[in-house]
Amino acid sequence: MTARNTICLWFDGAALDAATFYAATFPDSAVTAVHHAPGDYPSGRRGDVLTVEFTVLGIPCLGLNGGPAFKHSEAFSFQVATQDQAQTDRYWNAIVGNGGQESACGWCKDKWGLSWQITPRALTEAIADPDPAAAKRAFEAMMTMGRIDIAAIEAARRGTQG
Repeated sequence: MTARNTICLWFDGAALDAATFYAATFPDSAVTAVHHAPGDYPSGRRGDVLTVEFTVLGIPCLGLNGGPAFKHSEAFSFQVATQDQAQTDRYWNAIVGNGGQESACGWCKDKWGLSWQITPRALTEAIADPDPAAAKRAFEAMMTMGRIDIAAIEAARRGTQG
């Protein structure tokens, strides 16, 4: 990779599977190189996939098959800004439907434990509304959601939720 900064993600043997899923799910994403271990190492053998170079939404990443020593946590997440409900639902359903799990406020985890924030632009705009009451209503609506419902956020922002 020629990027000056690359996100390195630790996997327990599933770096290629994860990178392939991300490349198939998100635009401007691809697996760009697969490197095999030149020798045995603590959690693998010579010839095993050691690292995978890939991009997610244009962000350069390196998947390292480092073994079971470390797990992903919510301390790191990809935040994906979506344009509309269809795109929000498509990404959410792809992650959750492929062995992932739902969380709160637009967060979910993929089956490898990596956290994703599927965040509609409408939500970002609503909670930054210059009217503090509108922003608060939108924020409070978001706090009750798993997958973000844009219509409900917009209704809360307007003060017309039913």
